Amino acid sequence: MAEILAKHPYVTVVKFAVAALNRKWKGIFRGYFGAVTRRLAIIVALAGLCACTGPEHRAPDLRLPAAYEAPAGGDALTTAQLDRWWLLFNDAELNALEDDAAKNAPDARTAAARVLEAKATRDSLTAQTLPSGEIKGNASRQHSYNIGGASSSLFPVGGVTDTASGNFDVSWELDLFGRLREARRIANADQAQARFNIEGSRASLAASVADNYFQAEGFAIQLGDARETLRIQQSLQSIAQRKAALGLGAAADADRLAGEMAQATAQVEDLRAQLHAAQRQLLILVGRGIDPTTTLPVDAQAPDAPMPPSAIPGDLLARRPDVREADAHLRAQAGTGKLRHLAIFPTFTLLPGLGGSSTTSPGVSFIPPATLKPSQQTTSLGFWSLGAGVSVPALDIPHLLYDAKAEDARTEQAVIAYEKTVQTAYGEAENALVNLGAGERAVSVLEDGEVRSRRAFDAAQKRYAMGLDDLTSALSAEQSWRATRSALTGERVQALRRAVQTYKALGGGWAYAASGAKPQ
Repeated sequence: MAEILAKHPYVTVVKFAVAALNRKWKGIFRGYFGAVTRRLAIIVALAGLCACTGPEHRAPDLRLPAAYEAPAGGDALTTAQLDRWWLLFNDAELNALEDDAAKNAPDARTAAARVLEAKATRDSLTAQTLPSGEIKGNASRQHSYNIGGASSSLFPVGGVTDTASGNFDVSWELDLFGRLREARRIANADQAQARFNIEGSRASLAASVADNYFQAEGFAIQLGDARETLRIQQSLQSIAQRKAALGLGAAADADRLAGEMAQATAQVEDLRAQLHAAQRQLLILVGRGIDPTTTLPVDAQAPDAPMPPSAIPGDLLARRPDVREADAHLRAQAGTGKLRHLAIFPTFTLLPGLGGSSTTSPGVSFIPPATLKPSQQTTSLGFWSLGAGVSVPALDIPHLLYDAKAEDARTEQAVIAYEKTVQTAYGEAENALVNLGAGERAVSVLEDGEVRSRRAFDAAQKRYAMGLDDLTSALSAEQSWRATRSALTGERVQALRRAVQTYKALGGGWAYAASGAKPQ
């Protein structure tokens, strides 16, 4: 320990200061003051060594499995495909909405303003580590009057005095221990943290636009199915009325179908309102909230969701905005902790200055051979100075050490938060891949079931029209087909929305390659 202290640069600085004090304070104070300053130097040096050699923070546990516990996906997506994953759906309307959202959406414009704010904040914090100073100037004019006895030419009283001065004083902290350098790193990490948070909001915006668009498509499909159901009910009621008029069926069948028609009509109106609300919400999301809903056509069909992509869990560390935000937060917190440890070191400051002054005041002038005459005397001065200052937080050492310990605990919390973010990202990505694969299998099964139930309904409708079956059989076949078709529509839309969540979970939706900062 003694060898470490002897070689430590901080101890060397303190020893130099003690030697200078000993040379200056010779005589009766030499022995006492020298002993005191030596003890103080040892205390400060030990505290400085503690600050410099603070506890090493453990590295976060970033272990991830080699593969997801999900069905094997298709081809791996390139970086460009993940950045603009909505192009994989081959939907021109969706592509146009995503472009509008990136330019005009309130969230996108807010994100752009936040980017400028983060950059300006970083530049301001960085500028605070540079030399500081200000230019000061003063000018005054003073009128004085003699209110006593008469003045003589030898001693004039009263007149005008003009004074002007200017100073340029600079304060330049010498970064001997790396405090300013660490402050700049913290500023950069804070900006990266803000930027990744903004990129995450942009990715969420892209996902929200696609999700709302597919949800609106689902309402459009359901509205089309409800209208088809209403048409079928009208057709069955017409058949029931004709059969009742010919005495081939009961009049109650027509009344029963009238009730079914009323329900179908109410469902059509309800779905029309839901579709309108979904269109309006989508227009607001992309920044076109005052446009009529007719400007947003929605097709009543749901395309097949893309195949689940092949993905590697480790890519989440480089792609996910929330993971990279947590990484930047950890770097900023670690830098802040190091800065707390460095706060115990002395601060050395250079204090150069430059200035000038000019004063014009009443005086006397001598005119040979022996004449004194009142006149204005002007004095102009220019000066420069070069000073140095040192500040040692000798009595603040205890609380600075406690602050450093508290910051170490916060850094450990940031490490834990980073680990949790990574694990959460892995879980979300794996669950999204599993759900997407399960949805595709469900769509395949329901497609076959819908075809079969439609054939059964068509046959039952023909038998009822021919008088071979009663109305109950026809309605039962229709309900079975409608239930299967509704389940298929819902599963198709859900598969599309799951695909959106999958791409978002994998870190898609933002150009991470252009972000600049790399994960540590």
